[in-house]
Amino acid sequence: MSEKLWYKAARTVVKAGHLPFPISETLIELLKQLMTEEQAKFISQVYSRKPNLNLDQIKQRIDWDNEAINNMLNDLMRNGIISGTTSRTTGIKVYRLFGPFPGMFEYSLMKGGTSDKEKRLVILFDKLFKEMGEGTQKNYDFMVKQFKNFPPVDRVVPVEEEVEVGHDEVIPGEEVTKLIDDYDDIGLTYCYCRHEKDLLNDHCKVTDEKHNCILLGKSAKFAIEHDFAKPISQAEAKKILSEAEDYGLVHKVFHVGLDTQKDIEGICSCCKCCCGIFQLFYVGVMPFHTITSYIAKVKEDDCVGCGTCVEKCPMETIDLEDAIAIINENKCIGCGVCAHHCPEGAIYLERTGPRNVFVPPHRKEYKEIK
Repeated sequence: MSEKLWYKAARTVVKAGHLPFPISETLIELLKQLMTEEQAKFISQVYSRKPNLNLDQIKQRIDWDNEAINNMLNDLMRNGIISGTTSRTTGIKVYRLFGPFPGMFEYSLMKGGTSDKEKRLVILFDKLFKEMGEGTQKNYDFMVKQFKNFPPVDRVVPVEEEVEVGHDEVIPGEEVTKLIDDYDDIGLTYCYCRHEKDLLNDHCKVTDEKHNCILLGKSAKFAIEHDFAKPISQAEAKKILSEAEDYGLVHKVFHVGLDTQKDIEGICSCCKCCCGIFQLFYVGVMPFHTITSYIAKVKEDDCVGCGTCVEKCPMETIDLEDAIAIINENKCIGCGVCAHHCPEGAIYLERTGPRNVFVPPHRKEYKEIK
C-alpha cells in the first residue's frame, strides 16, 4: 500500500507540472526526501484532479477539520511543496501544488542550505534529469514533437542598455527595469541553480554571485513570508539586474502558469553553465524554448573578429568566418549579451516583435548519458 501511495503522489506531482518527467524510483525517492507519508497521502487525495485549489475546494476533497488542514498546508508551504497566494481580483487564497521542475527543485534549494538533506536532493534531481534525458534521446524524434506542444518555459528580456529606449517599437514589457516598477513586493533569493552546482562540486564559471534571483508580486510575498526570500526595494532590484548584465548573465522572465498574459513570478539572471533550463538543453534532455522580441545583428564593417561574442553567447550561436562574427538567427534568443560585451560595438539588437525560439535538444548517443 505504501508504494502505491508514493506512486500516486509522484503521478500527482508530475501532472501538476509542465514537463513530462518519468515516474521512476528516483522521483519517488526524491519525494520521500521532501515530504512525509502523511503529506504524500494528502497531496494524492486533494490534488489528484487539479493543482490549484482554494480552502473550500480542499475541504470538499478531504474529511479533516480546519486546524488539521491549515497545519498541513502550512507545513507544505514551509517545505516548498505548495505555494499559497491571494488573488488580487477575488481576494481568495489559492494553494498551488508545484511540479518537480520548475517548482520543487527551486524551492528545495532556494534557502541555500548545505545539510546532508540538500546534498541528497541535488544528487536525486541530477539523476532524475538524466533519466528524463535518457527518455528524450531514446525516443528523440517523438519527444521533440511532444515538446513542441508545451508552452515556452520563460521569456527572455534583453540587456536594457542595448535596447533603444524611447523608440516607438519598444514596449515596457521588454525593459527589465519597467518590469520591476510594476511590483511593490520584491523578494531576493539564493540562486538555486548555482547552489545545486556548488553542492555537486561543479562551480559556476561566470560569477561567484549567488544572490541575484528576484521574485515579484504574489510569489515574492509568499517566499518572504515563508523565509525563502528577503524583501528588497525596487532600486536594489534594479542594481542587482544591472550587475548581472555586466557579468554576462541572461535575464529570463517567468510568468504564472508559463502564460505570458499573466503576472510575472520572477526574473532569473542565468548563465549557461548552471541554469537548469540551459543545462537541460545542452545535455540533451529538452529543447530550449523561449519567447523573445529581439535578434542580434552584426555590423560587419566594425567587426574585428576578436571572438568575445563567441565566448559570451549562452546559446553558442555565433561563429567566426573570415574573422567576421556570423549569427545563427534560428538559435538567437535576443538576450543582448553579445552586444553588451562587444568591445567594438559591432553587434546590435533589432526588434522583431514577440517570437518563439524553439531549438531542439542536442542529439547524443544514448549510451553517452547513461
